[in-house]
Amino acid sequence: MARTIDPEKVAKKKAEIAEVAARLFASQGFESTSVAQVAKEVGTSPASIFYYFPDKASLFRAPFEADLPVAEKLIEQHRNTTDPLSSILDVVTVLAADAAYPYAQGMLVESLRRMGHDPHLIAVSEKVASTQRQGLAELIARAIEAGQVDPTLDPDQSAGWLMAIVDACYLNTQPGHDPSAQVRRTALGYLKPGN
Repeated sequence: MARTIDPEKVAKKKAEIAEVAARLFASQGFESTSVAQVAKEVGTSPASIFYYFPDKASLFRAPFEADLPVAEKLIEQHRNTTDPLSSILDVVTVLAADAAYPYAQGMLVESLRRMGHDPHLIAVSEKVASTQRQGLAELIARAIEAGQVDPTLDPDQSAGWLMAIVDACYLNTQPGHDPSAQVRRTALGYLKPGN
C-alpha cells in the first residue's frame, strides 16, 4: 500500500528547513553555507533536505517564494476597502514590519548577490514587488478619487516611492526593530493633501 503524504506536515517541515537555512544564509552567506550545515541544524540528513528542495538555490529562494502568496493575500484583503487611505497605511505597515525579522538584512544582501546567478530568484522577486506596487497604486488612485490623498500625485510613481521607503527599512533598520510606525507616519505625511 502506498504511503499517503500529509501536505500540512510537508509544508510545516519545508518552512522549518527554510527558516534555519535563511538564518545560516543571512549570517554566513550563500556560498559559505552548505546543505549539510542546514541539515545538521535541522536535525536531519542532507538527503532529507533534498527531498523537500531540489537544490541549494531553491532552498535559498524558499522565503522569497513564500512572500508571493502573502503579498497577494495582503493586497486582496484591501481590494474592496471603503477607506483606501487606511488600507494604504495598513499595507505599508505590514510590509515594513517584515524588516524586523532578525535575518532580513543578511537575506537582502545575499539576495542581491544571488540575482546574477539565479534567474528564478529575479523572477519571483519581481513578481512580489509588482504585486505590492500595483496593489498600492490602485489604492492610491482610489484614495485620490475619495479626496484622501494629494490629487497631484501619480499613483504608480507614489506606489514606487512608498515601496522605496519600505525597502530602505531592510538595510537601515536595527535588526529586530519594527520600523512600521515610522513608515506609516512618513507615508501619511507624503500622501496628505496640501503638502
